[in-house]
Amino acid sequence: MVLGESERPPLTRGRRSGRFSATSSVRSVDVVLAFRRRTLNHPVRKRRLQMAQRVWDSFLTEQDQAHLALTSRKPVGFGEKPALLLVDLYRWVYGDDPEPLLEAVKTWPSSCGLAAWDAIPHIQTLLQATRNAGIPVIHMTGLDGCGVEGWSTRKGDRRPVDTDPAAADRRSRQYDIIDEVAPIDGEAFLRKSSPSSFWGTPLAGHLNYLGVDTLITVGESTSGCVRASVVDGCTNRYRMIVVEECVFDRHEAAHAINLFDMNQKYADVLSLAEVLEWIADWKARKDES
Repeated sequence: MVLGESERPPLTRGRRSGRFSATSSVRSVDVVLAFRRRTLNHPVRKRRLQMAQRVWDSFLTEQDQAHLALTSRKPVGFGEKPALLLVDLYRWVYGDDPEPLLEAVKTWPSSCGLAAWDAIPHIQTLLQATRNAGIPVIHMTGLDGCGVEGWSTRKGDRRPVDTDPAAADRRSRQYDIIDEVAPIDGEAFLRKSSPSSFWGTPLAGHLNYLGVDTLITVGESTSGCVRASVVDGCTNRYRMIVVEECVFDRHEAAHAINLFDMNQKYADVLSLAEVLEWIADWKARKDES
């Protein structure tokens, strides 16, 4: 969308607007508007405008959009040896039955509500495609029952344990990976005590042993353990791919903006269809070799 003169944001918008005079702010916006008018008819710009909206588009300010129009992003791309990483698809975020978030958290405090359940068919489709292609699969879940406190437990701030039998049953199953996407024989199953799938786990060593250079990532939460795993994966020089329909979060805004930020810096955020197409091509090339 091209910004019209009447669509300029108020000069007070943004944390730093007080540092600039009204004149300089107007001049800056005018420069951006002029640039966007000049580039609107450029073939590349036209193709960008014709692309389907991304999940984060509605959360971007006019200034964000104007800045993005001035910049270009180089895709991460796939490598030659992929693996699929499933992050924290455990009972604690699903509960036993699909429920809206505000209902689900009454019995499952860490539930992601219906967003978690909506992602299951997409994850199943991707999981089946990776298995059929012979791509390694790694499942991550929480570390429990060994005396090591998880990352969210603050020192000296332990909450009293609910002794209700039903609550105790839920706690005993909290890190069980749900049946719909459970590991099968031959798939790696690792436990972690921190948001990142890499921190304190043998994940990097396992990937290096397999010769993996590309990590297709799904799971939850987008803003938490998925993001932490993606950033650490990028830090370890893996090509990180996030499948948009296969990640989810409790909060729509956090989900959208973290996908945007990962796509800008650390990963390619791709649709399930794009990833399935690449997997099919990769399998065909492997079968021919």
